[in-house]
Amino acid sequence: MSLKLFIALVVTVLIGGLVALAGSQGGVTFGAMPVFLICGIMAFGINWLAFIPANAAKTEKYYDLTGSFTYLSLMIIAGLLSAPLDARSSIIALMVVIWAVRLGSFLFLRIRDDGGDQRFDEIKKSPARFFLTWTLQGIWVLLTAASALVIITNSTRLPLDIFAYVGIALWVIGFAIEVISDKQKREFRKSPENKGRFISSGLWAWSRHPNYFGEILLWFGVTVVSLPVLTGWQWVTIISPIFVAFLIIRISGIPKLEANAKKKWGDEKAYQEYVDSVPLLIPKPPKG
Repeated sequence: MSLKLFIALVVTVLIGGLVALAGSQGGVTFGAMPVFLICGIMAFGINWLAFIPANAAKTEKYYDLTGSFTYLSLMIIAGLLSAPLDARSSIIALMVVIWAVRLGSFLFLRIRDDGGDQRFDEIKKSPARFFLTWTLQGIWVLLTAASALVIITNSTRLPLDIFAYVGIALWVIGFAIEVISDKQKREFRKSPENKGRFISSGLWAWSRHPNYFGEILLWFGVTVVSLPVLTGWQWVTIISPIFVAFLIIRISGIPKLEANAKKKWGDEKAYQEYVDSVPLLIPKPPKG
């Protein structure tokens, strides 16, 4: 393993550990260990274990499925070790479970149909780089789910309030947008006449990346639900929607898709007009 990869690995684990410790303040414990911290360790541990057979087979087919399994495991363990749960905690745990099952199955089926994920073509050839990728998924799960975990593992239990109702509503809207836009794109690609074309109908006429907008919105909703129970260092967990938005807008989501789209259709007038008239992320009703 190169020095650069080693440093990246150490920094990733260190950030995850610090967030887990911050989220643990004022939280319930199992024995002497905070439940939030246990979940943080699990987030990395599950992905490291999954790396072993994946690296042996040089396959990424179960990468996204492992990510969803990690979310589900964290919600189940956090819920069991933090019981009894109140309405706020139970609802949040259920929402994350629903999201994880839906997204995990969707991504797994997409990779199965496509035969693989091109992002891993070079990465999986190097065990060190491949291991770092699984480690990054561990911190992705932990940071994304931080707001949900701090609600479930918190020793402070409060009745549902305006923050809960607003946050849940935002989650429902975001989840609906993500599901509908993914379905519209999947149906579009199934049609032979649309092969090699870009989608500009349905929610994709409102935003060039409506599924990502829904993703950001639903995690923002979870964080809104968490606000009344946060104390001290637990406020670090509001990094959840910030991290999701940054990852999507600046790193692995929109930039890569926009670059690929420009490469495929950048010279086409129809695509140029689509880019000029349709917002990048935040939906806007089409004119006319």
